[in-house]
Amino acid sequence: MKNILTLSRRELASYFLSPLAYVIMTAFLVFSGYFFYTTLRYMADATVIREILGLLGFTSLIISTMITMRLLAEEKRSGTLETLMTAPVTETEVVVAKYISALVFFLALIAPTLAYVILLDIWGNPDYGPIISGYVGLVCMTGIFLSIGLWVSSLTSNQIVAVILTFVILLIGWVIGFAGDFFTQEYIKNTFKFVGFVQHFESFGKGLIDTRDIIYCLSTVVFFLFLTVRTLESRRWR
Repeated sequence: MKNILTLSRRELASYFLSPLAYVIMTAFLVFSGYFFYTTLRYMADATVIREILGLLGFTSLIISTMITMRLLAEEKRSGTLETLMTAPVTETEVVVAKYISALVFFLALIAPTLAYVILLDIWGNPDYGPIISGYVGLVCMTGIFLSIGLWVSSLTSNQIVAVILTFVILLIGWVIGFAGDFFTQEYIKNTFKFVGFVQHFESFGKGLIDTRDIIYCLSTVVFFLFLTVRTLESRRWR
C-alpha cells in the first residue's frame, strides 16, 4: 500500500505540473458551465443537474482519453518504465497507482460542478436523489473509461495512437447497447445492452443505485486493470 500511495502522489504531481492538465480542466469547466446555462434555461431546476450529468458522461469519454494517453505510453516512449520497474515495486502496484491518480484527477475536475448544486439549492428546490446517484453514475462510468484507457496506453508507446484507439473502443462501448434494437430476438437485445455502457447507468439518472450496475462497473474496471498488469508482465517474455 505504501508503494501505491507513493506512486500515486508522483503521478498526481506530474498531472498538475503538465500544461495539458490545465487545458483539460479549463475545457471541462467551460463545457460544464455551458451545459448548466443552456439546460437551466429550458428545464426545471429539479432535473437540470441530472441532464447536465448525462451530458458530462459523454464529455468524460473524451476527457478520459486525454487523461490516460500518457500514463504508460509516455513511460514506454521515454524509457522511464524500465527504470521504474527496476525499483522494488510490482506491475500491479504501478497499474493501481496510475489508475488511482487518474481517477483522483477526474474527481478534481468535477468537484467545481458542485457549485451548480449549491446555486440551485439557493434559488430553487432540486431533488437530491437523482443528483447524488447521478454523480455516483458519472464516477462509475468514468472509472470504466479510465481503466480501458490505461490498458490501451500499456499497448503502445505513441500517445496519439493511445488517444485514437481508446476513443474508438469507448465509442463502440457507448453505442453498442443501442445496436440490440435492430434485433428481434430478446436474448440478443439483452446481450448488447449488457455489454454497452449507457444502459447500465440509466438507473443512476433516475435516482436509483442498482447493485447490479455497481458490480458491472467494478468487474469491468478490475478486468481491464488485470489486462494492463498482464501486458506489463509480458515485457519479461520478450
